[in-house]
Amino acid sequence: MPCDDRTRNFELLALPHREAVHNLAAWLTGNMTDAEDVAQEVYLRAFRYFDAYQRGNYRLWLLTIVRNTFISWAKVKRASRLEFYGDPFIGDAADTEETVWGAAPCDPEILMMQHANNELLKRLIQHIPVEYREVLLLREFEDMAYKDIAEITGVPIGTVMSRLSRARMALRRLWLREAQMETATPATARAGSVNRPSTLHSR
Repeated sequence: MPCDDRTRNFELLALPHREAVHNLAAWLTGNMTDAEDVAQEVYLRAFRYFDAYQRGNYRLWLLTIVRNTFISWAKVKRASRLEFYGDPFIGDAADTEETVWGAAPCDPEILMMQHANNELLKRLIQHIPVEYREVLLLREFEDMAYKDIAEITGVPIGTVMSRLSRARMALRRLWLREAQMETATPATARAGSVNRPSTLHSR
């Protein structure tokens, strides 16, 4: 294939997914500067191996490269965002819809839209182990099917569903903890002002 035709075909397929590439890179890395580095490497890799593309779902192929590029980047940077932490759940509780609220809450995306700003959401998601975080991002933010997420991550669909359940649970718990801290802080401040000795003296 002539170079100009190869470049043109690549751009026609890749550019429509530019936002998805940058969004996933940003959520995985945690900041826009690193996301730009990862996204740039993604396009370099995608163009380099463009001839190996098998005429399937190009968005799926491209996001798979995003994931693999992020893993390589994190290893080089020794980023804590790649660490596979111990399971934050105990027993089978993670596979249920029960939470500390004692009932099934609304979907996490609705919960976040109602109660959390974008910066808070980004910060909370960074605390979720990477193997759970990636399936949450692909499902809730990229609206991908379970089978497509399974192909990107290289795990069975059942594992994808289990990790998604655990990721949602983790996000709910992190948000609840944040909400409790915000509620407690003003109360502590008020208590401190009540107990603080007066600096005024009678004359």
